[in-house]
Amino acid sequence: MASNSKSSVEKRLSKGILPWNERLSYGASDFACSFTFSLIGTYLMYFYTDVFGITAAAVGTLMLVARVIDAFDGPFWGIMIDHTHSKWGRSRPFLLWFNAPFTIFTILCFTTPDLPMNWKIVWAYVTYIGIGVLYSAVNIPLTSILPSMTINPDERVLLSTIRSLCSNFGGTLISVIALPLVTLFGGGDNPRRGFFLVAVMAALVFFVIYLVVFANLRERVQTLESQKPLPIKKSLKALKRNWPWLIVIGLNFVYWLGMQTKGQVTIYFFKYNLDRPELVSFALLFNAIGLVSVFLTPYVVMKLGKKKTLLAGLAISIVGQLILGLGAQILNIPIVIVGTIVGNFGNGFIGALIAVLLADAVDYGEWKNGVRAEGIVTSASSFTAKFGMGIGGAITGLLLSMGHYIPNKSQSPAALFAIEANYVWVPMLALILSLVLILFYSLTPAKEKEMMAALTQKHARENQTN
Repeated sequence: MASNSKSSVEKRLSKGILPWNERLSYGASDFACSFTFSLIGTYLMYFYTDVFGITAAAVGTLMLVARVIDAFDGPFWGIMIDHTHSKWGRSRPFLLWFNAPFTIFTILCFTTPDLPMNWKIVWAYVTYIGIGVLYSAVNIPLTSILPSMTINPDERVLLSTIRSLCSNFGGTLISVIALPLVTLFGGGDNPRRGFFLVAVMAALVFFVIYLVVFANLRERVQTLESQKPLPIKKSLKALKRNWPWLIVIGLNFVYWLGMQTKGQVTIYFFKYNLDRPELVSFALLFNAIGLVSVFLTPYVVMKLGKKKTLLAGLAISIVGQLILGLGAQILNIPIVIVGTIVGNFGNGFIGALIAVLLADAVDYGEWKNGVRAEGIVTSASSFTAKFGMGIGGAITGLLLSMGHYIPNKSQSPAALFAIEANYVWVPMLALILSLVLILFYSLTPAKEKEMMAALTQKHARENQTN
């Protein structure tokens, strides 16, 4: 019986079908990332302006400078991954090496030393840039390891779906519970202590989960390149005429620019525009609607293909923003909630497919150029996402500054419009541009099938040679 069970597992592995402990561990990795980094993305700007006491203009500049600087760590980590050759593989070691540093910097971001304003800003720069760099070190390997876990395209969609489900759940969970926990831990009147203890909790969750993830993941797709360090000059050849890669990184930049402007002003919108700060956690709870569309993604992809599924997700998200805009104009909370639900349903499809398209770009680079460079190809997603988030952060800070936003005061009409623009109109424009980009995506199912067949034969030849 045990022998038959082992034979069945080996047969499934030979087809690129992974065991469930590995699938769930892959998903848990992004639960941990979202649980910590969504705390930063959703609440750090508010924490800086309304708790730590830094001006909106200074925070906007900080987010632009910090994100532009640490955006360039994406290619660095990609090169490091391509140069890594260990008994654990290329990507997997990073999940262990940078676990503790990321945990520490998560806590430091919400630490509030008693300093003069200039030194507060310096502290914010050091910790914010540090967390961005370290986030790349623990998150880029999750994308770069996907094409190394399996070459089976259906398994990749399933893995990315599980990852997105867990990511959405982790991000939604911390978004919903953060403010109540801040109040609880801070005794109702000490948000500094409250945010610090919430950060400690989130960081410890991340640390434990990442140890489990490292223990369970495996890099199973072995090629000539994966057996030895890959020179930078050679790895860059994987990008030559790699049109799917160019489209995906363009989408990543524009999409995350819009999501950053929206996410970081959610608390401002409900606190000042709607005058209902107690609804922030309730509104963020509807991020969980994305779990439904993420769950449906493999089935929709089977019917429509990846491109049409992604276009449908973007179109639904645009409709959601339009509804949200109507609710913002007439200050109608039920309409705002409906827009939030529709938009999050569309976003689920988008989040589930970006990592899959990047894995396909790794294969495309090997197919067209003979070079398989998981690190440099997938690290561009971090670079463009962070650069987009940096521009989004700068736009938020600039608009709030132009609207003369003043923390914890009744806001002027100009400040209220600045918040609305960040929450509704900038994200909608980003979604429209993302949709236009995907219209040019040309890796069809037929071409993908041809590519996978050629790569399977190539890898078989290489394994026989070795």
